[in-house]
Amino acid sequence: MAEVKWIKITTDMFDNRKIKHLRKLPDGNNIVLIWVMLLTMAGRCNSNGMVFLTQNIPYTPKMLADELDFEENTVKLALQSLEQLEMIVMDNGFFSIPGWEEHQNAEALEKIREQNRIRKQKQREKQKIECVTEMSRDTSVTNLGSHATDKDKEEDKDIDKERDIRGNRVDYQQIADMYNATCVSFPRLTRLSEKRKRAIKARLRKYSIDDIQRVFEIAEESDFLKGENNRNWSATFDWMMNDTNMAKILDGNYKNKNIKPTKPPVGECGTGE
Repeated sequence: MAEVKWIKITTDMFDNRKIKHLRKLPDGNNIVLIWVMLLTMAGRCNSNGMVFLTQNIPYTPKMLADELDFEENTVKLALQSLEQLEMIVMDNGFFSIPGWEEHQNAEALEKIREQNRIRKQKQREKQKIECVTEMSRDTSVTNLGSHATDKDKEEDKDIDKERDIRGNRVDYQQIADMYNATCVSFPRLTRLSEKRKRAIKARLRKYSIDDIQRVFEIAEESDFLKGENNRNWSATFDWMMNDTNMAKILDGNYKNKNIKPTKPPVGECGTGE
């Protein structure tokens, strides 16, 4: 999922009994500050309230102390106190914020889910139309006319897409949000560098938004691209946005039943920006 840009904090936060209790502890105000900072970190991770360095590497108290600029003992006391009050939950070194829905930008996340739902619905409807058109191609003039109309609409969409690209109206964040929402098994995309924007813009000259979403879906379903291979390698956003790699993904080269690679994929060693 895309990074949450803001979190919810109620105006009566400091009237909460747990917050009052924390503030009375030694270094209590710093503990409350650490709690708020953990909320923002959970928003950046945006994984149902989980806080981690990567999905495979949890934060240690020392790592948190360095990142939040507190003494390690203060961080340890904060984590211990927050866990006792059930404000965080520890699990195998990882910790999460229970009741995360209360703090997150649920409307923005719901918007992404709704966009994905509508896109998939349109894709299914399009497949049904193509199936009917194929079956009645030689017998139904009506269907042929309908197919021509659909083709005209697609051409109009391509023209509009090209105008958007030329006018620099590419929604780069939408692509990033789609990737983070779909490719949950891959490294998160946290920054849109100029190089990445150029790659997105270049791919949108050739592919539609739906094509790119399909690339992300296929990648998420591919065991090989997720790292189940003998090279200790997994794909990244930058690798997927490579023109050659995107074409291979859409061609089905990395679907589980088709993967029989004889040489490393293009750009395997590159990590991108």
